[in-house]
This record gives sequence, structure tokens and C-alpha cells, in this order.
Amino acid sequence: MFDFIRHHKKIMQILLIILIFPSFVLFGIEGYKGSNEKGEVVASVDGVDISKEEWEKSHESEVSRMRSSMPNIDVSMFDTPAIKYGVLERLVQSRVLEASARKLNLNVSDQKVAQSIAEMEVLSAIKKPDGSLDLEKYRQLLASQGMTPEIFENRMRSDVAVKQVVTAVTQSSLAFPGQMEVALDAFYQQREVQMAIFSASDYLAEAKPTDEEVLKYFNEHKEEFKSLESVDIEYVVLSQESIEKTIVVSESELKSYFDQNQTNLAAKEERRASHILINAPKEMNDADKAKAKEKAMLLLDLVKKSPAQFADVAKKNSQDPGSAANGGDLGFFARGAMVKPFEDVAFNLKKGEISGLVQSDFGFHIIQLIDIKSAAAANFAQMRSGLESELKKQLAQKKYAEIAEQFTNLVYEQADSFKSVSDKLKLDIQSASAVTKDSNSDPKSAWANSNVLKTVFSSESIKGLKNSEAIEIAPNTLMSVRVTKHYPANFLNFDDIKPVLVQTVLNEKALGLAKKDGATKLELWKKSPEKAELQAAVVLSRDQNLKLPGNLVDEAMRANPDKLPQLLGVDLGAKGYGIVKVNKMMASANNPTKSPELQQRFIKSWSTAENLAYFSYLKDILKVSFKQAAPDKVNPNK
Repeated sequence: MFDFIRHHKKIMQILLIILIFPSFVLFGIEGYKGSNEKGEVVASVDGVDISKEEWEKSHESEVSRMRSSMPNIDVSMFDTPAIKYGVLERLVQSRVLEASARKLNLNVSDQKVAQSIAEMEVLSAIKKPDGSLDLEKYRQLLASQGMTPEIFENRMRSDVAVKQVVTAVTQSSLAFPGQMEVALDAFYQQREVQMAIFSASDYLAEAKPTDEEVLKYFNEHKEEFKSLESVDIEYVVLSQESIEKTIVVSESELKSYFDQNQTNLAAKEERRASHILINAPKEMNDADKAKAKEKAMLLLDLVKKSPAQFADVAKKNSQDPGSAANGGDLGFFARGAMVKPFEDVAFNLKKGEISGLVQSDFGFHIIQLIDIKSAAAANFAQMRSGLESELKKQLAQKKYAEIAEQFTNLVYEQADSFKSVSDKLKLDIQSASAVTKDSNSDPKSAWANSNVLKTVFSSESIKGLKNSEAIEIAPNTLMSVRVTKHYPANFLNFDDIKPVLVQTVLNEKALGLAKKDGATKLELWKKSPEKAELQAAVVLSRDQNLKLPGNLVDEAMRANPDKLPQLLGVDLGAKGYGIVKVNKMMASANNPTKSPELQQRFIKSWSTAENLAYFSYLKDILKVSFKQAAPDKVNPNK
């Protein structure tokens, strides 16, 4: 079982994503199904609460998935309040869709579940030659994720039901030409504008905060100026990778391994072929299949008469987007790489020979065999380096499995120090100082892991100063950590942070002056247009926004065309204040609605808008409530 799983890691990764993060048609979101555990409530859907613990587990799962798929990524970017809140929103979205499916009594038959599983591309590698699933390998894959076929199939049933909630809206979305023209005209409409931007940086010289203003700011914002809670830690790490570095393989062991695996190590016969594909998927109706076959027969006659034209015919006619541009060339492939009907024919052709029509689930193929690479016996000298690496990996995996349980027991039984586990397993005791809850910005640090940091800053770890339980921080990697000293968060001294406070108050005063001056100038220029000090006129549209602030562009484009020219003021937030004068509308050079590509983009956007509106409706009727405020509502100035 484990050999199969080890050699199908890609399948395992994708299957894991499917199991834990099912996709939904409406949002392309990834849901997480947690149990209704008690604890602080952060949201509610249809009377069912979502706990803070469920939210945290969902966030940890998303971070773990990202770390698994991209090991070198800086996971700290996913630990911001905004990202965490996004996880909560996606969790609520998934619960809304699940609740809607239940209320609509969207039952999914066993046949539909079986069909959905059979159509999963990730399972294609464990299908038998006749296209059916290898049930034993299927069970192995699920068992490796702690699942039975029944559990997985029930999750698939739920996922299919959820998709049905929004499928009707998605498929029935309809955008009328009149709507399209009005919307696209507004998007591409051009206006001549002049602007004046009042930036905070232009008012720094006159801001000059007083000592009293700085002290007042400090007293009003004390909670923002606290030292971070931190700890000093010791830790030990057991990993298959480190074990592998200590393993020495003898020449006799290498030769013995080579002799035992010669059959598998030998180079398999490979064939290089080109093909012409005429699409005729299995779901196509019989009439269309007949037309496709007729077209394929005409092409077959053509290349049989002129084999030298095969590549040109493939370029012009093949419906395989991956190979048509290359004249149908598929490169070299061994047995097992192609669908069975194609493979059976390709491995029975002679070099240069052209097949008859070959039908597969994709359609009708015409195959030309270009070249053959014969099977070759394994060569020890050529393979020695790779054999050594593979054997070391296997031995390290075996040794890791043997001592992982010992590591787990030692850190628990000798909880006052790591001396025992270090001596017995020859592990280095490492340390780090001033570790904070936000210290996961360095992905190379073993302790920079959300689960480790959560353990370190638990009240049990801080009070007990004991070894933690073994924590899996990566595949085949265990870690135990112990707090040696704790530094509580404390208010910072005014004198120590005064320079920072001065700069903060300076920036705020400058921003206030910029906005005040902008608003004053707006009123003055409205009364006396000749005094307006505006930049040269430019042409602006929502499509060509000149990288200006979005709210300024929106304000200019919303101006009533019957009341131009018009002077408008816009609060630009931290960027200051803007005044825009909309002089006139410009004649459109062409009608953008005539572009088929643009029409398709509009229809897709319209469909998305309808789906979002439908989801808002579902939220209303299911009485969705968030108990946790969004980050921007907690402190709008941050």
C-alpha cells in the first residue's frame, strides 16, 4: 500500500486538496468542513454557529496547503488580519451553500456520485485498462487520508448538491444587447478632465506638532504602543532529511539493490508519434459523432495518399490544442502514458506507418509513428549516483519510521529538558530568543510554523516551561519545543518612542491640512472659477484611468453630463484630497460592443454579478451574521 502511495505523491496532493477544499461553482472558493465545536462564536448561518476554533483550523489548513504546494513560500503573508478574515468569509460562504442545498432538498443519487468520482481527472492514474477504477488502489488513496470510501462519497454527495444550488443561476444567466451596450459604453466613455491633488507630503513643513500634541496622541493610543509578548525557546527536530545525510551506503549494498531492481530500472521501449484528432467526446450525440468520423475519414484518405503532408494536415485540422501547432507531434512516450486504444495501436505500428481511425474517449485519432527507442538494459555505472540517492532515501524513511515513536515518547517522558532525546537520538538542541507570535516570517526557521507558535504561546507552555508534544511541522519532520523564558507584553515608554510618535502626529497633521486646504480651495474655485489652479487637461475613462485613485476616477465619470463643466471634490483617504474639473464628454472612437471577445467578457461578468446577487439573497434569508468585525472596521486608520 505505502509503495503505491509513495509513487503517486502528485495524486495524493491533488486528492487531499479536493477532500479538504472542495471547489464551488459560484465563487471558486475552497471550503472547510469543521465540526460544531464549542467556543467563542465568530459567525452564524441559519442558526448554526461557527466557532473561533473552526475558523482557526480552517486558516491553518489553508496555510498548510499553500506550504505543501509551494515549500519556499513565505507563509507569513497569510497571517494578516485581512487574510484571516477572508478565510472566515469563505467558511461562511460554504455553510450558506450547504444550508441552501438542504433547504432545497437537493438529493444526489448514488449514480450521480459515482459518475462525479469517475470523472475526477486526479483518479485517472488508478483506472484499469477498461476505464473502471481499481478499487483496491482507490481504498488505499482514501485510507492514507484517514477516510473510507463511504466518508469520501458522502462528501462528494454534499459537494455535488452544493454546486446545484448555483448551477441554475450560472447556466441561465442572460445579458441582453441593450444592457451590454449601456454598460460597455459607460466603461469606455471618455471625459476631458483637469485636476489638482493636495498631498500630505506638501504640508509637512507647516504641520510641526507640539510636545503637547505628541503627548496627547500617545495617551489616546497607548494600546497601539506595546512591546510584543515574546519568549526564549529551545527545540529539537527529527526529520527524515537529516537522517538521510548521516546514512552511508556500501558498494555491496548498492550492487545488491541494483540486482534486485534491474527489471524496474531498465529503460522501457518508447515511441514517438504524431496524431490528428477530431473531437468526439463520449457525451457527444450520435449525429455529431457521425459528422466527426466522416471528417476524420477524409483526412485519413488525404494523409494515406500523401504521408509527407501529415504535419501540415495536423497543423490545419487537428483539434488537439496541445500538439496541433507542432504538426501533431506528441514526442516520445512509454506504455501507460496514453489512453489504451491509442497506445495499443501506436505500439503495433512500424516506423513511418500511418494507422487507420482510432477511437478513444476524446474522439477519432489518426496516428503516424515517427521513431522508436528500443528497451535498454540497466547500467550500474551510469545509474550509481541515482541508485545511491534512492537507497539512502529508502533507508532514511525506514529509520525515521522506527525512531519517530521513540522521539515522541522521550520528549513527553523527560519533559524538563531535551538532554535525554538529544543523547539517545543524536539530535542537536537548538535555541532562539525574542520569538513573538508574528515570528513566522522566516520559512527556513523550524519554529516559524503556525502550529509551533500556537503551542509556544499557550498558557500551558508559558507556565509549565515543559517540552511540548511532538509536532509535525512538515512531512516526515517532528519537532518539540520548550519555553525557557517568557516576556509579557508591556506598554512602551514615551521617551523611548517619542521620535516615532512625532513622525506619526506630523503625518496626521499634514494630512489634515491637505484635506482642509483642498476643501477650502474647492469652495473658492466654485465661486471664482478663474482662480482655479488646475493641471493641464487629460482624457480619462474607466478603461484608461491614468493610474489615478479609483474614487477620483469614479467621481469624474459619475458627473452629470448635462451639467458640465463641473468641479468636484474627492477625499483620497491617506493620499490627501483631490479636486477634479470635468470639462466635457469626448466622442467615442468606435463601438466596443462589436468585439466578440469583449461581449464574452461582459457576459461572464454579468453572470458573476447575478451569482453574487443570488448569494446575497441567500445570506439574507439564512440570517447570516458575523460576530467578528472585519479588520477595516476594527480600526479604519490602519
